[in-house]
Amino acid sequence: MAEKPNQQVYPLAPSHGHPRSDAESGTLNSKELKRKKRIKCAIYIVAFIVLQTMVITAFALTVMKVKTPKARLGTTSSVTVNTVSNTSFDINLTTQVRIKNTNFGPYKYESTDVMFMYDSVSVGQGSIPKSKAGFRSTKKVGVTVNLNSKALPSSSSSNLESDLKAQVLKLNGKAKFTGKVELLFIMKKKKAIEMNCTMQINLSTKMLKDLICE
Repeated sequence: MAEKPNQQVYPLAPSHGHPRSDAESGTLNSKELKRKKRIKCAIYIVAFIVLQTMVITAFALTVMKVKTPKARLGTTSSVTVNTVSNTSFDINLTTQVRIKNTNFGPYKYESTDVMFMYDSVSVGQGSIPKSKAGFRSTKKVGVTVNLNSKALPSSSSSNLESDLKAQVLKLNGKAKFTGKVELLFIMKKKKAIEMNCTMQINLSTKMLKDLICE
């Protein structure tokens, strides 16, 4: 029986790698999770800061921005003609002064007068009491004024005679308000308003027309 040739056996190379234990794998996973949590936390903080900055900026540009209120005469008026001749007039005018406040806080103003002028001379005035226009609202103040030509100089007689013959009286209405806008009960900003309106009173129809306010 033939003998099998000798077969050389080579020993296996020793393994230098060490398999990771469960404890080591758990430690690595825990560190990775903590790192991801820190990244998420940092992202949330940055996003919160950016959002707060946007909110504060929008708040400052809208709510905290103080605008000057506006005043003008109302279109609703009542005219009573007492006496009118070619050179003189005596009229009662009932109208409204409107103070429009667009701020996010009330506008508190002091008492003042509204003056009506013909040819740059006062022909009547009415009183406006101390009050306030609420936030983002319009305050309407009723005013009754007696308008007459007693204070007009002789230099205005030619213009006045021409206007009265045409049954149209051209007037200017002016008033100046001084007050403060209050925001959040802590911030107060002084604001002055100047009203300047031109108008015409039609003596035949007893109506106000062509009212224009700057």
